Amino acid sequence: MKIQDSKILITGGTSGIGKATAKLLIENGAKVAITGRDKSKLERVATEINALAIHSDVSKEADIDFCYKILAEQFGGLDCLVNNAGVGEFPTIEELSFEAFMRVYSVNVFGAAMMAQKAAEIFRKQGSGNIINIASTAALKGFARGSIYSSSKFALRSMTECWQAELRPFNIRVMQVNPSEVSTAFNSTERTELAEAANKLTSVEIAHTIKSMLEMDDRGMIPEVTVWASNPWDKK
Repeated sequence: MKIQDSKILITGGTSGIGKATAKLLIENGAKVAITGRDKSKLERVATEINALAIHSDVSKEADIDFCYKILAEQFGGLDCLVNNAGVGEFPTIEELSFEAFMRVYSVNVFGAAMMAQKAAEIFRKQGSGNIINIASTAALKGFARGSIYSSSKFALRSMTECWQAELRPFNIRVMQVNPSEVSTAFNSTERTELAEAANKLTSVEIAHTIKSMLEMDDRGMIPEVTVWASNPWDKK
């Protein structure tokens, strides 16, 4: 896929991996729309990086419909969806609740699925397109207190494989990125970016991974890539 003049939608694009990816793709000639739940932050970031702001919550069906309506009006099409919006809660098994599962799954699983459904409708009509799901190394291996978050990413990985099987005959590439430790605002109640740490990845590394996956000629695709911090235990 050529990045230049492509039309890309990134959910959760106001910080971290979403923002870094949007910025990098815009710098390389793409038209990029970003979504976010915090309207003022969304508009500020969109202005900063020259993206289209769409105030939308992927966990709400009406917001998803609104997102694609604005996208059609402003872009007139779509070449790639990056399912990046994600939340996490990390209770012990004794602390689990239906409410906590729903808060996480409504974004990480249900929202991602319904965003992809709308994108797939567009891509099937035009005979091409890309869906990139941002998962986690938690999609590969569980961990203590990971019952909700890790299982949501396992679900996203399963959906990625299902969509690959369904959509490959229509020249639609479905790909997944599994970052390990990244310094972002994820799981920060104030949604403020964490300071970069020498032993952890930055959002820029993941953004370059996404760009590289998209730039492969459309005849090939990278189904899944995992990006590990080389030595997250090094405290130097």
